[in-house]
Amino acid sequence: MSNAPLMPKATAVWLLDNTALTFDQVADFTKMHPLEVRAIADGDAAQGIKGMDPISNGQLTREEIEKGENNPDYRLRLQESKVVLPPQPKRKGPRYTPVSRRHERPSAILWLLRNHAELKDAQIMRLVGTTKSTIASVRDRTHWNTSSLTPIDPVTLGLCSQIELDFEVQRAAKEKPIDAAYGGATLLPASETTKKEAEYEGAEKSSDDLNVDAVFAKLKTLGGKKQDEEE
Repeated sequence: MSNAPLMPKATAVWLLDNTALTFDQVADFTKMHPLEVRAIADGDAAQGIKGMDPISNGQLTREEIEKGENNPDYRLRLQESKVVLPPQPKRKGPRYTPVSRRHERPSAILWLLRNHAELKDAQIMRLVGTTKSTIASVRDRTHWNTSSLTPIDPVTLGLCSQIELDFEVQRAAKEKPIDAAYGGATLLPASETTKKEAEYEGAEKSSDDLNVDAVFAKLKTLGGKKQDEEE
């Protein structure tokens, strides 16, 4: 059970208006700062808040208030509630987004798609509190307000915290497979290089052989002509 009463500010307003308790006593009971309680008493804070009677809802007794009024050093004790509520289980699902922020979700989705393309749709849904169909419409530019969308950081919009965004980005980076980086031209296998060298040497050798035979043939021809001239 919480040590603070329900609706602390409303309770503080009622105590200041209907009791002679000190600011410190009211602040201690409502778990507020004494300066904030003083601001409420001066009318500088909690304007328009209707006071809530802690006696009617069973959080405080009249006798407890009288003890506090008679002794400024006395600290009021919160009465235990007679109704025990079962603990609420954590719901698994998309993040709740306030109504005032829901129209800004497409802009946050557009920002995430442009700046963190590695994020999965499920991660964007957790960060922004949106649906898969909305993400698809923003990605495919079929959203009804596509022409007016401006990419805005979801942290700036208050849709998620920077820690949550960093966590999802790091998770996506770890899960993303590492692509083999292109390192330029690679060396040919030895079988290819030796084959080409052998072919080149064979061709060079045959070319040399042809050249030698041609030279000797030409010499023989010249020698035969010279012998005919001498005869």
